[in-house]
Amino acid sequence: MSKVFKKTSGNGHIALYLGKRDFVDHVDSVDIVEGVVKVDPSGLEGRKVYVYLACAFRYGSDDLDVIGLSFRRDIWVKRVQVYPATENPTKTPMLESLLKKTGDQGCPFAFQMPTDLPCSVSLQPGPGDSGKACGVDFEIKAFIANEADNPDEVIDKKDTCRLMIRKIQFAPANNKAGPKAELSKQFMMSDKPVHLEISIEKECYYHGDPITVKVKINNETNKTVKKIKVSVEQLTSVVLYCSDTYTKEVCSQEFAETVNANSTLDKSFQIIPLLSNNKEKRGLAVDGRLKDEDTNLASTTLSQGDKEMQGIIISYKVKVNLLVSSGGLLGGLTGSDVTAEVPLTLMSPKPAGECSILHIIVI
Repeated sequence: MSKVFKKTSGNGHIALYLGKRDFVDHVDSVDIVEGVVKVDPSGLEGRKVYVYLACAFRYGSDDLDVIGLSFRRDIWVKRVQVYPATENPTKTPMLESLLKKTGDQGCPFAFQMPTDLPCSVSLQPGPGDSGKACGVDFEIKAFIANEADNPDEVIDKKDTCRLMIRKIQFAPANNKAGPKAELSKQFMMSDKPVHLEISIEKECYYHGDPITVKVKINNETNKTVKKIKVSVEQLTSVVLYCSDTYTKEVCSQEFAETVNANSTLDKSFQIIPLLSNNKEKRGLAVDGRLKDEDTNLASTTLSQGDKEMQGIIISYKVKVNLLVSSGGLLGGLTGSDVTAEVPLTLMSPKPAGECSILHIIVI
């Protein structure tokens, strides 16, 4: 543990301690979310101390929360009473380190998230938008109350402290060979088709790495391939009350390659999808942020597929489009497209281990 994150309530009666704020989803399991609440019993006035972990989908800005209507829906919530303690979580090295910082007033807690929750994702706001971005976020909140979940009990903000955390995934250690797609398209006034085959070298690419797309064209027609367009599209599936998928092009490049009638082409092209080239695209999905630090395009969501996730699910695909012209005076007006696509996994590599110097960050 290299850092301790601390947040104290407004009245100073409770303080929330975490050893990390990033928790990894390994697809078949998720890191245990554990921490400690430092409690000053003299300020409780007979009340209890609770901690909850919530995964929520925010589909509107804070400034739209009017007439008591909240644009936020909890996807998953778990609550636990830490003082007086009702559970005794296993003392891991992280909990032991945190308890040394809090002393006798430390009350440990631990949450096990299920594997069917989405990762932390934000939808990029437009240039004129303000307020908190829409997306999926995770929050840990410690609070003083008489009951854990009584809708009629009003909890003073001074009796709460909260920290945002992230649920993240890293690229799998074993990278597989990339997918391949092929198709043939027949045209009017031509007896034979255009054959298109595309492939990428590997299944998973890291953010910022160039993606090599291999393109094979066998043009058996009397037409001419005038242009090749290679692009990457982000597919954002929002699964809440219903399921909708939004597609945004995050990278596109045209190559002036000509494939004449009865000719072939076998060539590789490189493209790099980067968030820096898409800063103005409203609604583009990016990896969740805890503050205003840099981020990247949202990573592909990995799942076991045995249970539908709610929230935001991210996937990508590489598309190759051929502009085929019939030639002659009307060639540009009578052109047609040949398109093939393959799935792409875009993620971050697992980071190297951090140093062991301990310091406290007060949020």
